[in-house]
Formats: sequence, C-alpha cells, structure tokens
Amino acid sequence: MSTSAEQSPSYWYVDDDARSTSVMEAMRSYRAAEVAMRRRTQQSMDMGENELLVLRFLARARLRQEDVTPVTVSRYLGITSASTTALLDRLEKSGHITRTPNPGDRRSVLIRSSEKSDDEVRHTLSAMHERMMAVVREMDEDQRDTVIRFLDAMRVAVDHIDA
Repeated sequence: MSTSAEQSPSYWYVDDDARSTSVMEAMRSYRAAEVAMRRRTQQSMDMGENELLVLRFLARARLRQEDVTPVTVSRYLGITSASTTALLDRLEKSGHITRTPNPGDRRSVLIRSSEKSDDEVRHTLSAMHERMMAVVREMDEDQRDTVIRFLDAMRVAVDHIDA
C-alpha cells in the first residue's frame, strides 16, 4: 500500500531511509489531523484546550472513582492556582462541572464533571471514537502489540529533555 507520505520527500528527514521517513511522515500527518479535530471540538463546544483537557481528566477520574481537587487540576495542567480557579469558574458557570465540599479536608472542594458535560462530550466525540475503534478492532493481537510498543517508545523519545 502506498501513501502520500511514502511518495513525497521529507523536508526534515533528508538523509534517512524512505521506509523510516514514511513512518515519521504518516505520524506527522496523523498528529495534524488530531490537532485539527481538537480545534473543531473546541469550536463546537465553545471551549479552550484546557477546558477540554480538564473534562476528559475528570471523566477518567470518575471511572476510577478518584477524587479531584483544584490542586490536582493545577498539577495536571501545569498552571497556577489562580488560572485553575478562573478555569473552574468558567466550567462551573457553563454547567460542565460541580464543586462540592471535600469531606476529608474542610479547606478544599472536590471537582466532578456534570452529567451535562459527559453527555456533551460523548455526543460530540462518539462518532469519531467509534471510527477510531473500528480501525483498532481490525488489527490482530500482534499488530496491536507492535503499535503499542511503537507509540510507547515515541512517547519516551519526545518526553526526554536534552540537557
């Protein structure tokens, strides 16, 4: 199977072999499509990237039955407490989160995504998620293992900070 990434030369990986370059170009193309999808989702839901990240984080925390505090959100996003407060105020005002007193710490509150939020995210992204899962379901176990190892190795490669 030939892709446009295999047919077009790479501006970045000039001295590398074509097979390796085609993988990098396919990954770059996927990332560009994902960024565009996130932008469309943000526009559709009238939210910024951090708001969507928080809603996804809260949905995962709910599934794991984990408590989330504003400090947890600040650390996850890498933003200040003041920025976190402003973000959570916006999400609460729009009905996407609820704040409740933290029974384990009277000075703190717990943050949860609302049913409205979960429904809106599910409605907005469910068709895309189903298309993505259909691609994965077509793979055999060896193919899935190879992709997982590849993506884990690439994550490590981009997470490494050169000193």
